[in-house]
Amino acid sequence: MRKFGLALVAFGLLALSACVTINVYFPAAEAQQAAREFVEKVIGDETPAPADTPVPPAEGSGGMAMMILDFFIPAAHAQTPDITLKTPAIQAIQARMAERFQSQLAAHFDSGALGFGRDGLIVVRDASVLGLKDRAAVNQAVADDNRDRAAVYREIAVANGHAEWEQQIRETFARQWISSARSGWWYQDGSGAWKQK
Repeated sequence: MRKFGLALVAFGLLALSACVTINVYFPAAEAQQAAREFVEKVIGDETPAPADTPVPPAEGSGGMAMMILDFFIPAAHAQTPDITLKTPAIQAIQARMAERFQSQLAAHFDSGALGFGRDGLIVVRDASVLGLKDRAAVNQAVADDNRDRAAVYREIAVANGHAEWEQQIRETFARQWISSARSGWWYQDGSGAWKQK
């Protein structure tokens, strides 16, 4: 009878561990920091970012239940989210974007022809500012850059093991492009209206 009781307890703990869902929440603060570093390298703004203040773990969050859970599901502790940009694919995209931005796009942000869209892409805001001979080249550069932007948002999500974060990464980057925009550059607000920084 004692063996049956132990087997029942073991089965109960096994069933409990099978029902536990580990939710890994989108690390918004880490994503914002990663976006800031990426964007500032692309647009050439080398303003130092503020240092992150470490947050100590909450006291009393352990306890017997956590020790039992950690015993049966050790991966629960190893799922601490982080955002990394240190993959060859991401760094190659960033290098292309930085070169393109400096050589082909920055002057058109200065003139007001281009602006940052609310969706994390570049928009030709006022084509009339562009000379006729420049329009095709600028449109091509914008298309190339937007293709790289879509690719990097996807690549960052995949490289961090969470393809489902792609939209949140795009939104984080969209806010950062606007935040890092220089004075006089145009951007779309949340409603899609154009504003000048």
